[in-house]
Amino acid sequence: MEIQTDYLVIGSGIAGLIFALEAARTGEVIIVTKKEKAETSTNYAQGGIASVFDLEDSFEYHIQDTLESGDGLCHEDVVRMVVEEGPARIRELISYGVHFSHREDGGDDLDLGKEGGHSRRRIVHTKDRTGHEVERALLDRIEANPNITLLEDHMAIDLLTKTTLVKRGIVASETSETCWGAYVLDVLKGRVVTFLSRVTVLATGGAGKVYLYTSNPDIASGDGVAMGFRAGVKAANMEFVQFHPTCLFHPQAKNFLISEAVRGEGGVLLDSKGRRFMEEYHPLKDLAFRDIVARSIDLELKKSGDECVYLDISHKPADFIKKRFPHIHATCLKFGIDITREPIPVVPAAHYMCGGLLTDKNAMTGINNLYAVGEVACTGLHGANRLASNSLLEALVFSRRAAERAIRDMEANSKGPLPRAPLWDPGTATDSEEMVVVTQNWDEIRRFMWNYVGIVRTSKRLARARHRVLNIQQEIKEYYWNFLVTRDLLELRNLAMIAELIITCASQRKESRGLHYNLDYPERDDDHWKRDTVVAK
Repeated sequence: MEIQTDYLVIGSGIAGLIFALEAARTGEVIIVTKKEKAETSTNYAQGGIASVFDLEDSFEYHIQDTLESGDGLCHEDVVRMVVEEGPARIRELISYGVHFSHREDGGDDLDLGKEGGHSRRRIVHTKDRTGHEVERALLDRIEANPNITLLEDHMAIDLLTKTTLVKRGIVASETSETCWGAYVLDVLKGRVVTFLSRVTVLATGGAGKVYLYTSNPDIASGDGVAMGFRAGVKAANMEFVQFHPTCLFHPQAKNFLISEAVRGEGGVLLDSKGRRFMEEYHPLKDLAFRDIVARSIDLELKKSGDECVYLDISHKPADFIKKRFPHIHATCLKFGIDITREPIPVVPAAHYMCGGLLTDKNAMTGINNLYAVGEVACTGLHGANRLASNSLLEALVFSRRAAERAIRDMEANSKGPLPRAPLWDPGTATDSEEMVVVTQNWDEIRRFMWNYVGIVRTSKRLARARHRVLNIQQEIKEYYWNFLVTRDLLELRNLAMIAELIITCASQRKESRGLHYNLDYPERDDDHWKRDTVVAK
């Protein structure tokens, strides 16, 4: 089966939806998303979006905070561009129907929160469910737009490029690598559909599921990075995996984040004896940058042998806590924890990929007609460590810029017909009766990534991880060509590639910087490593 469209968007989080709404002004857009439309990392984002609105704040303050957080690797021109375009993008969200929290003293002023690493209050939020509100409003606009079709339970397999077509015996007219869509698995019907498009956008989010413990939803398996890299896009800075310092530690809780805003509003970290420990690690104490806080907690747990530390905001008025953090308060109550009266048990967990597919200021990947937006991309904004609440901001700015450039691309490519593309050929593949191979390899990857390529690393651990992932890659390759594709198999294939990219980048960087901490090279080395780690296929 073949479907043609002007724009193909892979992913239904904030990045993909913003692009789709802009692009739909000039053509037909199809969004494919591998589960339910709202099952995205955006939907789970609690804190908010960093942007300058307060009179005591300035672009220069926000730029400086971002640069300091990025530990020397941010691209300053990109940081300045994103920060300065931020307020306009926030206002655009409001025009789309997003309801942000306002100050209680009345008026139209937004209520601005504060989070770790920020020198001023600048977090635009909807209490503690900002992402949910953004996703709701954007999906409402998407569903009302006649030029946009959203297909749930459709998972992209691989991109259709000039090289793909040539390998399949079709003569390509382009002289440089070009993307013409993707092969996509219709999960419910078990068939592979050929989607042909003039512009293709990767907006698939991050890859937290490559680790045993993560704040990410189950969809975060690095699909976009893996597909783009297989197609020939360069990946960069994959060693910089941000571990959020405070995820709820409870046997029945799954992937539940305790927002950084809790510390921004006065929450403090305690050990099992009730001792505040962050003052021993950084002058900003509990509001230090995420890499420092996560590493400090990891060290405290290794010293004490405890399973968790505690985040305490119970000293603040109960009414304030319930009003500012209604979702966190209600969720913790379900697990028997009253955050107005007792501390919250927390542990670090994989949260955000600062690296990804290398893009320029317009989200272009280096392959014609192919864009990458949101967490799937490495734009130069985050450097070695993302500043809290800069991720949704990045998605807003780059999605808008990508759409503006893609509209020009699409208009230039709209004169001729789309190329012929062969339908998916399963060959002699059969249904698998050995799914245990998939589950076993998935579990092994997540465990050795957590143990060997986690918050603190060594060269020996990285070598062990590399040996294991290469063996698993070979097993997956054999399995992939012998059996019909399923969502679980595709996710495993992508996760294995993501693991290999993280290990490769981490092994190359012979220093400690930001989110990458190697005990064998504990110092930052600007003479040799003040640069991005770039990996090509």
